[in-house]
Amino acid sequence: MATEFNAGSFLGRWVFSLALVLGTYNPTQWCYYNWAMSPSTTFGPIVAIVGIILLIGWIMFIRATFMSMGWLGITLGAALFGCVVWLLVDQGWLSLDSQSTIAWVVLVILSLILAAGMSWSHIRRRMSGQFDVDEKDD
Repeated sequence: MATEFNAGSFLGRWVFSLALVLGTYNPTQWCYYNWAMSPSTTFGPIVAIVGIILLIGWIMFIRATFMSMGWLGITLGAALFGCVVWLLVDQGWLSLDSQSTIAWVVLVILSLILAAGMSWSHIRRRMSGQFDVDEKDD
């Protein structure tokens, strides 16, 4: 049984979180928000089903992130990624002149924080040897 956590495990979680974030909203026309809000879109069962699937995904990712990292961990993660963006801008490797670029950077950071939250219990166990237990069986 492959239960070992590795870089591929994190990458898989990041791909899913990136798909969730960018599938919900991005600066292009190819996202749920722009599709659902388009004047040419009639609200119907397909729009509702896709919206509910996205909502389920968000609840799963947000709940896992808050349970494993808490407010402090999420704040520290956001601060770390914010400083990385600051470094990239300071070095001239990233320009934040357009709103679209800022939106893409924020969306990628959000997906990285969600992926870290989904992975944090595994990372902590690997670093400390301690397990996180959220629920107990009666």
